[in-house]
Amino acid sequence: MRSAIVSTGRHLPDRVVTNDELAGALNTTPEWIEERTGIRERRWVEPGETNAGMAAQAARRALAQAGLEVGEVDAIVAATLSAEAVFPGTGVFLQRELGLEGVPALDVRNQCSGFLYGLSIADAWIASGRYETVLLVGSEVHSTSLDLSPAGRGVTPLFGDGAGATIVRPASDGAGVIDVRLGADGRGAEHLWLEVPSSSHMPSISHEDLDAGRQFPHMDGRIVFRRAVETLEREIGRVLDAFDAIGPRDEVLLVAHQANRRINEMVADRLGLAPAQVVHTIDTWGNTTAASIPTALDLAREDGRAHPGRVVIMAAFGSGYTWGTAVVRL
Repeated sequence: MRSAIVSTGRHLPDRVVTNDELAGALNTTPEWIEERTGIRERRWVEPGETNAGMAAQAARRALAQAGLEVGEVDAIVAATLSAEAVFPGTGVFLQRELGLEGVPALDVRNQCSGFLYGLSIADAWIASGRYETVLLVGSEVHSTSLDLSPAGRGVTPLFGDGAGATIVRPASDGAGVIDVRLGADGRGAEHLWLEVPSSSHMPSISHEDLDAGRQFPHMDGRIVFRRAVETLEREIGRVLDAFDAIGPRDEVLLVAHQANRRINEMVADRLGLAPAQVVHTIDTWGNTTAASIPTALDLAREDGRAHPGRVVIMAAFGSGYTWGTAVVRL
């Protein structure tokens, strides 16, 4: 049995944070941020908005698009790195928001690749007949844990908040998930990470950690950029070569993780994909990590690019390092 993404939904906070707002605190310029990232603005939550709350909003929209009621969901897969609490997982908070009692709620902690790791799980559950309707969500609140000082200049402008949801069910009419491929290389774990709180520290977070800024994410940007381009080019290239038979290459749509516009443009150009075949949202939403692929897919469905019958390649690379690709016919 093959699974299919039958509907999508998204939720972005109302608050728009421009490069102009950040430039002064980070001791940089709006032009510097946009030139290096492709980002002009991003969405950040207001007080009271939560990861699970945004996920629930996106989920309700995806359910409505599929013509389903909340009670028809058999299982939840929640991908996030910005958990509602250290424990329990965000999936149970989402379950509570939706009023779903008793269904399993699984958290996936694979950062930028989280949605694709989650898709592999939802696909396997459907294919095995274990569940019929899986709610797969990627949701992030980055803004509450960013360094709003010059020390955060290399990371803080990148990230936005948001949630994207999909409903995964048994496929019909030729649609379906054709393949999901995953990978990881822990040798690069410290090149992009948030170190504390950590169970390897005693206590898990200390005043010394706070003074050193270890509670904020850190990235070696040059290394991560290079590895992202190399890995995405290799993995997407393999997918295109393996699945050329499913349709002409010039008709596929690439929905890639939104980490840096230059990365996605460079990869697409090297693989011979036209600009119109690539979905970009980073300019206005920033990097929303696990939410970036489902929110971009929802936008592409809304504007007609991700139409029924079209083959979509989804791809991500991020912290871990982890990566993934998926081929889906809508």
